Amino acid sequence: MNIEYSYKQPKSLLNKGTGFLTGYSHSLNPYTGCTFGCSYCYVRKMPVSLFRGKEWGSWVDIKQAAAAVLRKELLRARSKGPVTIFMSSSTDPYQPIEYKERITRSLLEVMVEQPPDFLLVQTRSPLVRRDIDLFLQLGDKVRISMTIETDLEPIRKHFSPDAPPIQARLKTLQLLSEAGVSTQAAIAPILPSSEEFPHKLRPLVDRICIDDFFMGDGSSGKRSRQLGIHQWYEQLGLEEWHHPSAYKLVQERMKQVFSEEQIFISQKGFEP
Repeated sequence: MNIEYSYKQPKSLLNKGTGFLTGYSHSLNPYTGCTFGCSYCYVRKMPVSLFRGKEWGSWVDIKQAAAAVLRKELLRARSKGPVTIFMSSSTDPYQPIEYKERITRSLLEVMVEQPPDFLLVQTRSPLVRRDIDLFLQLGDKVRISMTIETDLEPIRKHFSPDAPPIQARLKTLQLLSEAGVSTQAAIAPILPSSEEFPHKLRPLVDRICIDDFFMGDGSSGKRSRQLGIHQWYEQLGLEEWHHPSAYKLVQERMKQVFSEEQIFISQKGFEP
């Protein structure tokens, strides 16, 4: 797929935390669009994608001079009260273009200068390990939430062929954890997984967040239905995994190796 990259000059970066993100004062997206292009991404059915008129995953807007904009906005926001930031809600801050453009890193450097009260970094990319030096400077003000929807690579390839391999994500969690960075595994959305999944995560994280298409797409599953997600499960003969109660199976498996205090369901797991 040919990817179209555009440079934009953002007037603002911090968006008010609403809906699923009401636990945060702000959300922050270093890019618009995402080349991981996961089949189930709820952003496909949001205005940012629909109004574009192009295939989700085929375009990215790069927010130039974003650090200067954030520096001003952070000052203003911090003068009004606590600042908690979710990065990112509608893109992956470590998608491949970040290797070259380093927009996300420039924003983190600003946050090291002017620390928010809390920052959650949501990603599925091993590139996040590059910024361990900055996360350590933020200390307990930052948590890295790594999306690991399944431990089965064939399942990952079926649903999100352009996303990073599962093993690379697990290795990244190990490196973050060994460095002393706060981490969690986000099984979000849950995809079919094995009974060994909890045991693979146990040495790497002390927090698990479980979410699905029904609780976590911001519209009680409506956006996911519009995407025809059920057909992706039918192709594999695994329809039972696409059910509002399927998350309970994963939850019960996780309880075998994690305590209940370490397991969070949907919105609770993403809150500060």
